[in-house]
Amino acid sequence: MNADFVFWPSVAFMATCNLYFGRRIRGDRIAMQWGLDGRPTWYASKAIGLWGVVGIALAVRLLIWIASTYIPTKVHGVEAGLLIASVVIAASHALVLRKAVQGV
Repeated sequence: MNADFVFWPSVAFMATCNLYFGRRIRGDRIAMQWGLDGRPTWYASKAIGLWGVVGIALAVRLLIWIASTYIPTKVHGVEAGLLIASVVIAASHALVLRKAVQGV
């Protein structure tokens, strides 16, 4: 699948971000989502905040593969969906880690 040429570098990018930002994050919890007022709405432990997102990305890829293999008539736009998911997950993960380093 051509979208894998974006997906796997995105996973590598997220892992690299984890290694780079992980030791720069001072706290043991990471804000994972922000409300409209700009304040964090929930936190995760540092390990989950760093590596859980990579696991979610891999789970989404596995789900897409299972669906396109076993029920291909029900799946449409696999390439576009995987491409968009890869970019959005990687970009949002990098932004979350950047905010965590800033102490937000």
